[in-house]
Amino acid sequence: MSGSMVAHSLRESVRVPAVGVAQALSAEVVVDLRSPAEFGEDHLPRAKSVPLFDDTERALVGTLYRKESPEAAFAKGRELARQRIRALVDEIGSVCGWTPPEADFENRLDGMTRTGFAGLELELLGVDPPHDAVVLHCWRGGLRSQSVVAFLAALGFARAVVLEGGYRAYRRDVVASLDGLQLPPAVVLRGLTGVGKTLVLRELERVRPGLTIDLEGLAGHRSSILGMVGLEPCSQKAFDSRLLARVRAGLSKVVVFEGESRKVGDVILPERVWSSLAGATNVQLGASPERRVEVLIEDYLATDLRRDQLRGQLPFIERRLGPVRWQGALVAMLDEGREDELVRTLLERYYDPLYTHSERDKTYALTLDATDPARAARELADWIDARAP
Repeated sequence: MSGSMVAHSLRESVRVPAVGVAQALSAEVVVDLRSPAEFGEDHLPRAKSVPLFDDTERALVGTLYRKESPEAAFAKGRELARQRIRALVDEIGSVCGWTPPEADFENRLDGMTRTGFAGLELELLGVDPPHDAVVLHCWRGGLRSQSVVAFLAALGFARAVVLEGGYRAYRRDVVASLDGLQLPPAVVLRGLTGVGKTLVLRELERVRPGLTIDLEGLAGHRSSILGMVGLEPCSQKAFDSRLLARVRAGLSKVVVFEGESRKVGDVILPERVWSSLAGATNVQLGASPERRVEVLIEDYLATDLRRDQLRGQLPFIERRLGPVRWQGALVAMLDEGREDELVRTLLERYYDPLYTHSERDKTYALTLDATDPARAARELADWIDARAP
């Protein structure tokens, strides 16, 4: 909740144009008025962050609303909004290619909000938006977005509309869509850690656009204890949004995944995706030990940042291998530059036994050498083309 701005000082209600989720998703410009932390957790595809309040301000207004009163929250929100109104309008204008008029925004805001919280008279009105509509939203389509749209309308910007229900309505749409997801027949790439499954998957997408879904790329995680090294893991909500956007972008008659467990890092695969993986045709990828070491060194040790991240995670594996013998041993290999030895030890002592155990009941319709990812991708694409209906 935020008591940001009220759009009218007269008693009659101000009608605020509103659209639904489907219309918002097809809009060229979506402006997310939530705080940076809210936006960072998840947002609509292509949305631009133009926060009305920062994270601290949002928390303050929310606390006042819960512990004191809506009126107290409104008064604080009005004060904060007055400090930011000019920058806010300028940022919105920059995002959507509109030049705001010369005006005393602060005084206009004072006039529009002088009746206080009790004088709010905003009414949503469903509309068919113009082709160049700018959709603004907050968490639930409440005061933050409605009042900003009303203020923009008072400045003569008629293209602004509210997403009815805000981000919360969009999130409900994502959950319902994933629950009802229909995927084509699946092929899953499997193989020991380091064979280059991700490299083949991404090369396959390059030569056959729309054929793959890169779950690890969407999650920002490689689905292991060391899986976040060099990547940026995302929230469950962001993963769901990315996955649905990928599906809605279009798939071929077959979809190719990399083999995963039900969890990829901290995100959980939707039931329909997990079922697709479980019932897929398996393709086994292989590579020499030397090639696998090369791939993993590039993934985990290519930069100082990755090395630092890896160093922070190695103690977890040391404890699993046996704290008496291995405590500090893997970290010492890294610090002393014994990179090949470190990677080989991780493969032989940790990853390969885990993989062998998890894959013991799998059967494979095709086996490919993944040493050259481009060649493996072409061979796989030809094999899929020959089998596809």
